Amino acid sequence: MEQVERIAIQDFDRPFETIEPARLATPLVFSSPHSGSTYPPRFLAASRLDPLTLRRSEDAFVDELFLPCVALGAPLLRAFFPRAYLDVNREPYELDPQIFDGRLPEFANTRSLRVAVGLGTIPRVVGDAQPIYKKPISIADGLNRIETLYRPYHAQLKALMERARAWFGVAVLLDCHSMPSNAADVSGLDIVLGDRYGASAAPAVVEALEASLKGAGYRVRRNKPFAGGFITEHFGAPAEGAHAVQIEIARSLYLDERRIVRTEKWTGLSEDLFAAAKALAQEFGGGTDAGRLAAE
Repeated sequence: MEQVERIAIQDFDRPFETIEPARLATPLVFSSPHSGSTYPPRFLAASRLDPLTLRRSEDAFVDELFLPCVALGAPLLRAFFPRAYLDVNREPYELDPQIFDGRLPEFANTRSLRVAVGLGTIPRVVGDAQPIYKKPISIADGLNRIETLYRPYHAQLKALMERARAWFGVAVLLDCHSMPSNAADVSGLDIVLGDRYGASAAPAVVEALEASLKGAGYRVRRNKPFAGGFITEHFGAPAEGAHAVQIEIARSLYLDERRIVRTEKWTGLSEDLFAAAKALAQEFGGGTDAGRLAAE
């Protein structure tokens, strides 16, 4: 186990970072958990897939799309480790027995729907159900990823939310993602806003985002097919002044999905997302508005 820990520490110089504003001026918090693109050599050697195929599971460049929003006075937390290596938008121990070489602990959730399709905390597949690993990995390796990457990421996100609530009386998390444009269930959509069908955020939060994005010409839908993952579910508690919305952006709006490079549409999309975040910040930026939102 000690050897596994030493290797894991060397895998990522910086597993994630928080980009702080010069002045905290809004209760908004941005999280980009799936935009990481640092692939450790050890992981690549264990995979049967080439790096480009692995990268197709990323929410590529989503952190950079939202980076200008820091200027609103909000922090942005982004992962550097890739989603194919560890998915922090799952329960901490949502583990797939098929990829491990031993018996998982009793506390592991091995029966979730996400595990069934190979997309647990340690994913088994990427893209069109393509298996990642050449052979099973050790349980020690999997658990170590959770202890050294998953738990610190969630602890940092919790600290940012608690700080926003302490300063402004409310915290509003935008959990930032992208979605493959060729998926049948997102056909005709540009953006999906997930609030767990109203359970993770007050209606006013989604309404502000939706109005701005629709006003800019985007085709927006709520909760179908993405109502929000574990982060939205875990951090969204409207009755306690904590609101969380997952935003899914069609990759065709900014990305050449085959080559994973940005297109000429990038700048316009980033500006429109900034405008939507600004509208939300202005409406729920603190003071009496923040108190009203926290009470909803």
